[in-house]
Amino acid sequence: MISTRSYKTWKTRNGYTITRVISGRSNVYLFSNGVMNFLVDTSVVRLWKKLERRLEFLDVRHIDYLILTHSHYDHTANARKIRDKYKTKIIAHKHEESCLATGEMEIPMGTTLITRFLVKLLAKRLAPLFRFETSACDLPMDETFDLQQFGINTYIMHTPGHTSGSVSVIVDNEVAIVGDAMFGVFRGSVFPPYADDVEQMVKSWGKLLETGCGVFLPSHGSANSRKLVERNYHRRIRNFVKSDMTLSSDESN
Repeated sequence: MISTRSYKTWKTRNGYTITRVISGRSNVYLFSNGVMNFLVDTSVVRLWKKLERRLEFLDVRHIDYLILTHSHYDHTANARKIRDKYKTKIIAHKHEESCLATGEMEIPMGTTLITRFLVKLLAKRLAPLFRFETSACDLPMDETFDLQQFGINTYIMHTPGHTSGSVSVIVDNEVAIVGDAMFGVFRGSVFPPYADDVEQMVKSWGKLLETGCGVFLPSHGSANSRKLVERNYHRRIRNFVKSDMTLSSDESN
């Protein structure tokens, strides 16, 4: 028996509903304007039946578009199943297309001493475990993909850093679904333990703050407040600003 307490829901001023359908290993979000349904990410293979049951419990009979925040297995493993069952079109950044086509993800770099060590030690051994069922990308995007064309005040924006093709979904300029650009696991921090380019990722936080959103929904953990994201952003961006200023000074000399 599925309880309504299994879900967490956010509503925007225009009446759009964002529902966290799956939580835990990797969050899956469904947002809807009451007519069209958009799913964001799909979690891992072993949670397919759970995802299927929960969508049925919500009486979801169609999913118009599946938005993949990036092509790691814990976000894309059930993309093919969603596409086949609901005749769904998939939106992802063009940099993620090759991984979706091969079913092989690129292991991200660690962002801490421990995770850097783990990646160096185990990445090659564990790579086969991270393979997933291949899937086509119907609508590859670049910097932005505007859903206004469907009458919805929502757009997808490129927020690189965790991967080169990571994207976030900006719903009604109030709620941002951010994939792995941030985590919601560690108290007082939104910093992910893995990312290909930390500087790009932190700068993507700045882009996300510019949207005016007040709630940031990560793929791992719970929602982050604007205040928390601002605090993390301002603390970390200083390092890169200083680095850029030093580089500019060196070049001018």
